[in-house]
Amino acid sequence: MTSLQSALGLVVIVAMAWALSERRAAFSLRQVAVGIGLQIGIALLLLKLPVARAGLLALNDAVDALTEATRAGTGFVFGYLGGGPAPFEIKDPANAFVLGFQALPLVLVMSALSALLWHWRVLPAITRGFAFLLQKSMGIGGAVGLASASTMFVGMVEAPLLIRPYLERLTRAELFMMMSVGLASVSGTVLVLYASVLDAVVPGALGQILIASLISLPAGITLARLMVPEEKGFAGTGVAGDQPLVDYESSMDAVTRGTVDGLHLLLNILAMLVVMVALVALVNIMLGALPDLWGAPLTLQRMLGWAFSPLVWLMGVPAAEMQTAGQLMGTKTILNEFLAYIELAQLPPGTLSPRSALIMVYAMCGFANLGSVGILIGGLTALAPARRSDIVALGTRAIVSGTLATSMTGAVIGLIT
Repeated sequence: MTSLQSALGLVVIVAMAWALSERRAAFSLRQVAVGIGLQIGIALLLLKLPVARAGLLALNDAVDALTEATRAGTGFVFGYLGGGPAPFEIKDPANAFVLGFQALPLVLVMSALSALLWHWRVLPAITRGFAFLLQKSMGIGGAVGLASASTMFVGMVEAPLLIRPYLERLTRAELFMMMSVGLASVSGTVLVLYASVLDAVVPGALGQILIASLISLPAGITLARLMVPEEKGFAGTGVAGDQPLVDYESSMDAVTRGTVDGLHLLLNILAMLVVMVALVALVNIMLGALPDLWGAPLTLQRMLGWAFSPLVWLMGVPAAEMQTAGQLMGTKTILNEFLAYIELAQLPPGTLSPRSALIMVYAMCGFANLGSVGILIGGLTALAPARRSDIVALGTRAIVSGTLATSMTGAVIGLIT
C-alpha cells in the first residue's frame, strides 16, 4: 500500500506541475514517461544492484577519511574547539562538538579537492559524460545539458559559468530548465558535509545523497518542461566544439582558489545558520504569546508540518509520521536543507521509520529554498544582465519546480523501497 501511495504521489506531482504550466496544451506524455523512467531506472540500478549497494556502503570510508583529515586541520588551527585534545577532562563528549569549528570546515577541504579534480580533468570528463547521456535520453540542447550535469559537481551558480557564452542565446524554457535543475540538486562541495551529519541516520549516507542529486536531474528537467514548455520543433541550443571550462594554472593554483571559494561558501553557511536559527526562535517567541493549540504551544515548526504534510504523504510517508516529516520539508523549503538534515539527525530514535527517514533524505536533497533562489537570481543576472527580466520572473516558478522535483525523487524512493 505504501508503494501505491508513492505511485499516486508521482501522478499528483506531475499533475500539479501541469496545472502550473504556462501552456498546458503542450503536455507530452512521452517526455514525462522518459523522465520518470530514468529516475526509477537509475534508482533501481544504484540501490538494488548488490555491487552498487556495496559501493554505497564503501563510500562511508571516504566520509570518515575526509572528516578525520579535516579534523586534523581544525584541531591544529583551533585546538580543542576544532576537535583536538582538550586541556581538561570532558564529562559529556556530545557537548564538546562545535559545529562551526569541526563539521563546517569540511566545505573548505571539499572545495579545494573539487578544484584540484577539475584541474586534473577528472570532473570535466565525468560532467561531459552525464551531459551526453542527458542530451540523448531527454533530448535537451548541449548547453543546458552541460550546465545541468555540472550542477551536481560545482553548484547552481558556478555551473552557468561553463556555458557563459551561450547564456544570452538560451530560450526562456532552457533558462528555466537550468534554474529548475540547479534548485533540484546540491553541489559536490557540500555532499560530504551533509553525509557527515546523516551518517548515523541512514547507511551509506554519502552515496544516498549523491544518488539523490543524480536522480533529481531528470525530475528537474521533466517538471521544467511541463511548467515552461519549449516551442514545438526547437532542437535546443547546442555547444560548438569543446566548450572552455573553468581552468587553473597549476595544481597549487587550483587548491588555493578552491580554498578561497570554499571560504566564501563557509562564511555564507555560517551567517545563514545564525540568522535563520535566530529568526525561527524569534517567530516562536512571538507565537508563544498565543494560547496553546490542541494541547501544545504553537510553533513555526508545527505550522510548517501542517502545510507540508500532504506533500510528504504523497511521497509515501505514513499518516502517523507525516507531521514530523512535514516539519522537516518545511524547514528545508523555508530555511535550508542543511538545517533540515540537522533536525532529521537529532530526532529521537523511532520518530521516523527507516523507510520514511530515507524518503526524507532524498526529498530534502536540493537547494530549493528562498535564500538559494535569491543567490541564483543574483548570480545569473550578473552573468547575463540582458536576461534579467526573464530570470527574475522565473525565480518563483523555479523554487516550486525544484521543490516538486525533489518530492518526485522522494516518491521514487518510496516506490522502490
